[in-house]
Amino acid sequence: MPRPNTAKPAATPRRAPSPRKGMRLHKIWLPDMDSPEFIAGARRQSLAAANSPDEKDLQAFIDSVSTLPDLPEYRW
Repeated sequence: MPRPNTAKPAATPRRAPSPRKGMRLHKIWLPDMDSPEFIAGARRQSLAAANSPDEKDLQAFIDSVSTLPDLPEYRW
């Protein structure tokens, strides 16, 4: 005889209205930006872009997709 399902429901009551609003939950993994591997990879890619013959085009692209506000405290 099968056992009754006693598992906790996947959606909590605070999330219950979301599917009715056309929303669905996504769970994703994000890189750990504090890990030594991530920092080394970011540094390697930055140096490769900076030393590329296409450096000006690459920087123009990065500037065009940047989401930082154009405020003095965000300038490096």
